[in-house]
Amino acid sequence: MRRSALHNPVLRTILSAWSWLVLAALLILWLPAVTVTRLVTASFDRGRYAAGRLFRLLAVAHQKLNPLWRFRTHGAAPGNPRLPYVVVANHESFADILLLSHLPWEMKWLAKSSFFSTPVVGWLMRMAGDIPLYRSREGGGARAMEAAGKALDTKVSVMIFPEGTRSRGGDLADFKTGAFRLAIEKGAPVLPVAVRGTRSALLPNDWRFGVAEADAWVLDPIPTDGLTLDDAPALAAQAREAIESFLAARR
Repeated sequence: MRRSALHNPVLRTILSAWSWLVLAALLILWLPAVTVTRLVTASFDRGRYAAGRLFRLLAVAHQKLNPLWRFRTHGAAPGNPRLPYVVVANHESFADILLLSHLPWEMKWLAKSSFFSTPVVGWLMRMAGDIPLYRSREGGGARAMEAAGKALDTKVSVMIFPEGTRSRGGDLADFKTGAFRLAIEKGAPVLPVAVRGTRSALLPNDWRFGVAEADAWVLDPIPTDGLTLDDAPALAAQAREAIESFLAARR
């Protein structure tokens, strides 16, 4: 089937209904699998690497069974997945999370707290060791960064969207410095990832999935050796420039 045919409203409605059913089935299958993995590995996997990696594979399975989406990743993965990075990416859509789950190593996600209240999905996120950000609570950001630091201490990377929220117009917003302060404090390299194409995957005010061909490119890591917290704004600007320049070259 040609990709152009997927834009037909009737076909998109049928395929979206199928994809939602697939997602529900996968969640039912994944919940006991992640639960068992977490229980079996609890005594020796402090970073919940195995449970988290299994959880990310749910997004991979769903995309393979969703004809409307085609997700790809590019670039060199870290040679040692237990050498932790602070991974940062631009933020186009909620579907960024599903796309970046295709990257072949485990990361703990800093995500808004409301996700953790969602049945099944929230339970899976907690078992995977993801990190809730309580924006409405005083000190919520600091506590989230503290939890992210503990994940790095267990040799697991963390994933943060430094824009703080999704870009509405397509241009990159300024990068907040929290992720970069964390990287400097922990001596972890920053790994920029450029995302393009997820904006059409989930359409506003429409229960149906959109037609999307999305890509994520792993860029060169940025070392933090010798940096101090005073360097965090410059480090944030460097990571933003790397992503923005890469995407501009491919427009």
